Amino acid sequence: MSTFTYQVAAGFFKHDNEPEGPSFRATTQPGMGLINQVYETDQSFDPQRQKTQWQRFLYYVDQLNRAGGGKTVYKLVYVIRHGEGYHNVKEAQVGRHAWEGQWARLDGDGTISWSDATLTEKDSAQNGAGVPPPQRLYTSPLTRCLQTTSYAYAGVPFKPIIREGLRERNGVHTCDRRSPRSWIRNNFPGFHIGRDLTENDDLWKPDQRETMEGVQGRVKAVLDEIFSNETKTIISITAHSGLVRALYSVVGHRGVWVAAGAMVPVLISARKVEQRKMDETEVGMGVTKNYVVEW
Repeated sequence: MSTFTYQVAAGFFKHDNEPEGPSFRATTQPGMGLINQVYETDQSFDPQRQKTQWQRFLYYVDQLNRAGGGKTVYKLVYVIRHGEGYHNVKEAQVGRHAWEGQWARLDGDGTISWSDATLTEKDSAQNGAGVPPPQRLYTSPLTRCLQTTSYAYAGVPFKPIIREGLRERNGVHTCDRRSPRSWIRNNFPGFHIGRDLTENDDLWKPDQRETMEGVQGRVKAVLDEIFSNETKTIISITAHSGLVRALYSVVGHRGVWVAAGAMVPVLISARKVEQRKMDETEVGMGVTKNYVVEW
């Protein structure tokens, strides 16, 4: 598997310039907020201006990939934050401070349960008419994301792919403790379960919260897998608020927070990192040489 450096290719969607921070939450926009503009490929592809904005945009991205020759790769990612879960309801009820200090560590309150929290209702992310559907689906293994993916993409002709690396920040909060692999297999038989998913959740610790650097590291690993092996251009990722912020940090996107149940677009450019073969002296010294090659 190759490794890449990532950068958001901004300037194509309204979401690229939405406000940063928790006081604003991005929602699904009509047409995914694709900005009406002219591309340098329009003259050859659509000289009569008969194509739709989306058709011209996707052709432009296709030409960027052709020009990159496999060394610079562009993928359009539909980022979905799961719909409202019961853990979200409880946090809104008691407030952030009480949630973090007490309730997040419990399985429930006697009335509702939020251990591996489920959705409060069938929230589905809507992408609007005229928007091309994703060609591959990736999702967190936590139940609320599996449910969201099921509702948003009911009837797709291929299986969504579950990746452990897309789960929410691990530890302490019971809402982020994963259900067993066998339970996921029995309840979501239409999903492809990756080999990285163990039977029991060995990553979640009751007294240790994962660092955001740790979340960013596993997001980077999932992106490396996708950009190394995935032949499709339009990808959907269903995940969580913290995971989305980590993703945005890895690709250099503005720190926009995403509302529950929303779908937002991100065009990502990935540049392959060449690993130079080490000589025997360097191997003995434990040296690793990675170079970002300007192609």
